[in-house]
Amino acid sequence: MKRVLPLVFVLAFSAPALAQTVDSQGAKQLSDSLARYFGKQAFDSGVLKVSVEGDAYKVVVDIKALVNALPDQKPLKFDLAPYALTVKPRSDGSWDVASDFSQSMSFEFNGPDGPQSMQLAVKDGKGTAIYDPNLAAFTSGASSMAGMTMTSREAKQQADVTAGAGTAAIAATKSANGGVDFTATQKVSSFVETIKVDDPDSGMNFPLTLRAPELSVDAKGKGVRTKPLLDLLAFAVANEDEAKLKANQAELKTLLQAALPVWERIDGNYGFKDFEVESPVGKFGATQFSAAFGMDGVSQNGKVDYAIKASGLTIPRQTLPGWSVALLPTDVELNFGGANIDLDTMAKKAIEAFDLNKNPPLSDEFGDALVADFLAKTPKFVLGHSTVKNGDIEVAMEGEMTFPGKKPDATMTVDVAGYDKIVAALQEGAKSDEQLAQAFPFALAVKGFGKTLPDGRLEWIINAKADGSVTVNGAILKPADAVQDDGAGQDGGSGQDEGSDQDDGSGQDDNGGAGAKLQP
Repeated sequence: MKRVLPLVFVLAFSAPALAQTVDSQGAKQLSDSLARYFGKQAFDSGVLKVSVEGDAYKVVVDIKALVNALPDQKPLKFDLAPYALTVKPRSDGSWDVASDFSQSMSFEFNGPDGPQSMQLAVKDGKGTAIYDPNLAAFTSGASSMAGMTMTSREAKQQADVTAGAGTAAIAATKSANGGVDFTATQKVSSFVETIKVDDPDSGMNFPLTLRAPELSVDAKGKGVRTKPLLDLLAFAVANEDEAKLKANQAELKTLLQAALPVWERIDGNYGFKDFEVESPVGKFGATQFSAAFGMDGVSQNGKVDYAIKASGLTIPRQTLPGWSVALLPTDVELNFGGANIDLDTMAKKAIEAFDLNKNPPLSDEFGDALVADFLAKTPKFVLGHSTVKNGDIEVAMEGEMTFPGKKPDATMTVDVAGYDKIVAALQEGAKSDEQLAQAFPFALAVKGFGKTLPDGRLEWIINAKADGSVTVNGAILKPADAVQDDGAGQDGGSGQDEGSDQDDGSGQDDNGGAGAKLQP
């Protein structure tokens, strides 16, 4: 619900600003404008209401009325007070928006394993903002709450969440290349979530508590096409009838094209301070923990990025063998994602080709050709510079993988500082662990493949080709797979002599070198 309501706000005030006089005629105009995005039935059923309240309009969203209007599969119980916004037109054409989102909600329904229920309460929640209809975005806004609680009950699992005081802010401006640039921040204190699992079928029975004195969320977007997206929503409401939708599909295609690239870039980050996880085996923790995500819009050379960072890691030691303690990581940084992602060509071709009068609107042959064209642009999985640290030990890695001929072709660089300390810990463990003793010679063999850099680090540049060959620092670890003669005189689909010396695409000498890094 907390994610749905902000979207409702954005959509609700996308209409042109009314005259400055607040009266019943203005309320009707606002109702008609909202009906463009929600349909007249939303007003007929009482889901949306607009009225005059002093020098402003009161917009009420009643989700309970929507639930009651459902023809079947209604919840066993549903209790949610109507949500109200106060909106007032400003002299510059924008709107003042204010809300009190203090709320209590509960519902219960029948799940596959029995009744499920949820209760949510937000204490002293207040927000104010300025909305610009020309941008279809909040140019500024701030909110706060005194606290929040949520409980969820299922047959085999229950969860309890509490949070203390929180604040949030948002701002948006017109983007230079069209659309809207925005920033959003949120901070919540005293976050605690307790999960209890009791599943006799699987034998799982354990509690888990996640705790952080501070949770923060940061997001930013560039070139978000807010108005074209609203136009698409209005089109969907106006063309709910299937026959009308088919008749107006040319307009739909125009609107879809106008909405591209949807956004230029969106990035977000969740951060936890002094994060702890209490479990039956002990306490896990991190002084700082964050998870970030970024994605380009529909473009010809798009990127998707993920980043997970943790510092000051603590792991319960009582369940681990003593020799492994020296190898436990204290800091981890993982960066990965994709690149060379051409969604623009796929989207434009699909928009141009689909026909709602056909079933399916896009043929299987067209879909196969679209996928083949997408793969021909060599999209790749990218492992950005990532590290795992513990004291004097650091493992760093980066690489990339493509799929020529639907077979993986990968290059990876691995650097290790303190490899001798790793070997020493494994050697100590081998004294009491028979399996580790059998694996210990492998650790020595791996060192033999490494190249010593000027700073003492060991480096391995690993190339795994689509032809099945694997080299480490230029030495052949595995030759190419034997070519299967299919009777057609083909070369196995590689388009290359299987014994040829192919470039690994790293831009580096395959024999390795100081600081050899990929630049994906």
